[in-house]
Amino acid sequence: MLDHEPGRYVALGDSFTEGVGDISKRRPNGVRGWADRVAEGLARDSPGWEYANLAIRSKRLRHIIAEQLDPAIAMEPTLITLYAGGNDVMDLGTKIADILAAYEFLVWRLAQTGATLVLFTGYDVEVSPILGPLRRKNHAYNDGVRLIAAKYGAVLVDYATFDSYANTRMWGPDRLHMSKAGHKYLAARVLDVLGVPHGIKHQDKRKAPRSVRQRARAHHAWVTEWVLPMFGRKLRGTTLGDALSPRWPQPVRVPPKKGLKKLTR
Repeated sequence: MLDHEPGRYVALGDSFTEGVGDISKRRPNGVRGWADRVAEGLARDSPGWEYANLAIRSKRLRHIIAEQLDPAIAMEPTLITLYAGGNDVMDLGTKIADILAAYEFLVWRLAQTGATLVLFTGYDVEVSPILGPLRRKNHAYNDGVRLIAAKYGAVLVDYATFDSYANTRMWGPDRLHMSKAGHKYLAARVLDVLGVPHGIKHQDKRKAPRSVRQRARAHHAWVTEWVLPMFGRKLRGTTLGDALSPRWPQPVRVPPKKGLKKLTR
């Protein structure tokens, strides 16, 4: 629960927090995302909130520690959100013990700021048997996040347990990043956990069922357009975030009316 007084919100992480999947061409990096929506919800409830978002897609824990941690602390935030480690889980050969050790270091440093700290488990996306072996790692990661959140008194958004994400409408074409609907719903859940009133509505619409042939075509397109390029980047040691900068690298005052959209005109 937050005090209903304006403060400074800093978001750290990877594509999950950058907003990938929630396309908005006028905004930095071409996306919006749940964190922008949370910042706007905070400002509507208590005008005067400031917001910075340091997250960049594809970042691993080592990058977040090296590139985002100290700048975030220097901003003297009163609210911090952190999602990190999902890309490390998906990397072949990584060990859960090492991932959670780096994750706990991040949480320990951030908890020392005295800010309200919000952490997230990772959703267990059932996209294909191709990625099945990663599910066990994700389960272990989530168990570790829950323990670390309790240890450091962080607010936990247990994203892994949200049944609404079983709806394919909540996911983008790559099946790994949330769609606009998914980001909106998560923003509402974060604001709910923080005790901040909002007007975000969730409609549990379903996509029309597809034929066997349509599903086969969609699966082939997904493998060729998303999965193979992803593994190709892994082999080359490149990521989609290599040429990107943080979307909101310095705290901005969020307008209570029209939100961050007003700052991009």
